[in-house]
Amino acid sequence: MTPSITLSALIAQSAQQLETAHASGQLSFGHGTSNAADEAAWLVLWKLGLPLDSDVSDESHNTTLSTEQIAQVQALINHRIATRKPAAYLTQEAWLQGVSFYIDERAIVPRSLIAEVLAEGTIDLWLDPHTSRVLDLCTGNGSLGILAALAYPDITVQGLDVSADALAVAQINIARHGLEGRMTLGESDGLAQADGLFDLILCNPPYVNAHSMAELPAEFKAEPSLALAGGDDGMDFIRHLLRDAPTHMSKQALLVLEIGHERDYFEAAFPQLDVVWLSTSAGDDQVLLLTRQAITEGAFTQ
Repeated sequence: MTPSITLSALIAQSAQQLETAHASGQLSFGHGTSNAADEAAWLVLWKLGLPLDSDVSDESHNTTLSTEQIAQVQALINHRIATRKPAAYLTQEAWLQGVSFYIDERAIVPRSLIAEVLAEGTIDLWLDPHTSRVLDLCTGNGSLGILAALAYPDITVQGLDVSADALAVAQINIARHGLEGRMTLGESDGLAQADGLFDLILCNPPYVNAHSMAELPAEFKAEPSLALAGGDDGMDFIRHLLRDAPTHMSKQALLVLEIGHERDYFEAAFPQLDVVWLSTSAGDDQVLLLTRQAITEGAFTQ
């Protein structure tokens, strides 16, 4: 028989189990949490149907749990370790800037640093005050386009992605946030199906270089590879994007682009571009801003 324990004790036990797996190379974080304690709290509270912001130190939450509850949590923790599926896929929920999104294996788990840029108004000084149309390219589950719509109430958003599966997830999130009248979706290889001109393009593209793709932990390999793999130097999609973007940008338009840890490859591929690097919690070299003028004057010939 499983001994009875309290909620806080079960979370601590689960965290220790996750940390042991992580320390031995059998588990990685990075899909909504960065450590065992946070992930344990997330999974335990979710499995028990408790609010994820529950104060587990509150005595009202620390009555003894039933053996069935304990067994259910232990099964979930064991499943997380055995399958290496990201916790977000197990719970079918992820958050960006405190906003909840539905997610499943059809789309990459949302974690873009561009979400911080939108929430903090980092680009507002560059943004044309008459901005009305935003493109969320490589929209995935639609999170960046939705966050843009929430940040700028007067805009409309088009979300494009090459994956019909990802777009189905994005449609769930558009309905979840009541944005059917302001955000539309389209299946598109890059900008091929972009509709007209945009004042702002947001893009978290596949940018992981081939060597890094081979070294990714299993949790990342559980995601659709087409949302991650960027070719030998990670710049394959971005080359096409910068070639085609100006024809889809209004005169004062901006492109906000995430490139992860690939700044060296980016600068080697596009040495003539006048780039503005934007500050995020991960540093000043993972998200960049380009004006339409900077792209067209960058002598981009690739």
